Amino acid sequence: MISRRQILTLFALSALTTAATAQTHHTHEHRFQNAERWARIFDDPDRDAWQKPHEVIQALKLKPDAIVADIGAGTGYFAMRLAHMTAQGKVYAVDAEPDMVKHLAERAKKNGLANVVAVQAGPDDPRLPEIADLILLVDVYHHIGSREQYFRRLRESLKPGGRLAVIDFTMETRRGPPPSGRIAPDVVKSELQRAGYTLSEEHKFLPDQYFLVFRAAEK
Repeated sequence: MISRRQILTLFALSALTTAATAQTHHTHEHRFQNAERWARIFDDPDRDAWQKPHEVIQALKLKPDAIVADIGAGTGYFAMRLAHMTAQGKVYAVDAEPDMVKHLAERAKKNGLANVVAVQAGPDDPRLPEIADLILLVDVYHHIGSREQYFRRLRESLKPGGRLAVIDFTMETRRGPPPSGRIAPDVVKSELQRAGYTLSEEHKFLPDQYFLVFRAAEK
């Protein structure tokens, strides 16, 4: 039987599936073909205590008709919650793993969430069907390769004044990938500044993660 410690380690190594980018060799080794198995890990109720999904969504102050893209949606931990908060809008649950995309579509249908659209990402393209008010990446940024190039392109998927929210593991926490696989928040800020974003908010209430919100700079 897999132990809780092993489950947390598996979660930390995989975080959530990288949805839309060329990956490093390290992250490329992790596949998520059995969505039902990963759902028991990603959607473990114990995660709520440190991920604080309700507080995160409240902090984002989304309008009911917002268009949101959850990149690296995995099994839908955030996407399904976001859908309830944007009942007049739409949530694009984006993932690169076909089994995850299938799971997302089935989960949305089962829960009657017609405003959730599962999207199959390409290796370096989220393939968003429309521009978004908010793009969210939770525990995904540290998986992305060629980040400046990727996020520069991603600006085209944001509405004027749209936001990009990045949540990822701090360097100090005992959760998450090994320190060598993490990205410090100051590095995120520098990379995204070079990619054409401006930091607009920095939330401090997550115990194991930083929570940064950016706006795309004027083109």
